[in-house]
Amino acid sequence: MLVMLLTSCSLNLGLFETSYKFNGASIDYSQTKTIQIADFPIRASYVWGPMGPLFNNQLKDMYANHTKLQQVKRNGDLKVEGEITQYTQRNKSVSSEGYSAQVELSMTVNVRFTNNKKHSEDFERSFTATSTYDSSQSLNSVQEELVTQMVKELTDQIFNATVANW
Repeated sequence: MLVMLLTSCSLNLGLFETSYKFNGASIDYSQTKTIQIADFPIRASYVWGPMGPLFNNQLKDMYANHTKLQQVKRNGDLKVEGEITQYTQRNKSVSSEGYSAQVELSMTVNVRFTNNKKHSEDFERSFTATSTYDSSQSLNSVQEELVTQMVKELTDQIFNATVANW
């Protein structure tokens, strides 16, 4: 019973019910029932092929696993859309010999969020995640792991910005 109490609770004030969970979601399910999540196209000049599907699937899974919202193709109560705008790497630190010691990989997505039940919560903004790897490693050997980490961080940021507003 204590485990159930610690994982979620509901607040019922007569007119509406809002569920609060420790994952941060705060949604009035009596008014907000659906979400429309568009696939984010890649608009970055540098691309790693699996990045787009990985991001799009993770974003949809985040809402499916942490909310009771039904995902729809159009006319959602909530709408999340945007594009992957940047995927870059840069030298982050230099060794005492003057060579690159660490490389930072960065991924940025632009998000447009529309809350058709409460337009005051609408926004458009960019979210960025970074990962660092040792320059003695090739990008090909670490790319899948680092992109997976950055996608997880980005989808967490987007989820929190859109439905964790309490």
